[in-house]
Amino acid sequence: MTENDAYSRLSAQCAMGELCIHDVRKKMQRWEIADEVQQRVVERLLDERFIDENRYAHAFVRDKSRYNKWGVTKIRFELMKRGIDANNIDDALTEIDEEESLSTLRQLIESKRRSVKGKSEYEINAKLVRFAVSRGFSIQEVLKVISIAED
Repeated sequence: MTENDAYSRLSAQCAMGELCIHDVRKKMQRWEIADEVQQRVVERLLDERFIDENRYAHAFVRDKSRYNKWGVTKIRFELMKRGIDANNIDDALTEIDEEESLSTLRQLIESKRRSVKGKSEYEINAKLVRFAVSRGFSIQEVLKVISIAED
């Protein structure tokens, strides 16, 4: 695949949905494109604003919090894994409304509680805490919601 072919395919993909530099490089590595060519393609995509890490972070936060029902911790971790700058991550995470996040967590826990089996309320709550923390919610948020649900 030539440099122009890679650029054309990637620019079309970026136009359809947000991609970050990490995603673009992974694709080019799968296509076995040389490192120096990858660098030139990435720079061109950045110059022409097909890639914008801040825009990507905002879209990622919106999608993962609304559709995947992830908490802040998991979203932050996934963005860091993709090499997004900490300032961009912090800026994007301000989009998450705390009340909306707690409401989502409440719904997740209520839904999960129906399917969780345990010998005692303590065991059931422990499973619910592990579940919610694995979704990226803080232990404080989880305990707050679980204590409300028990009242």
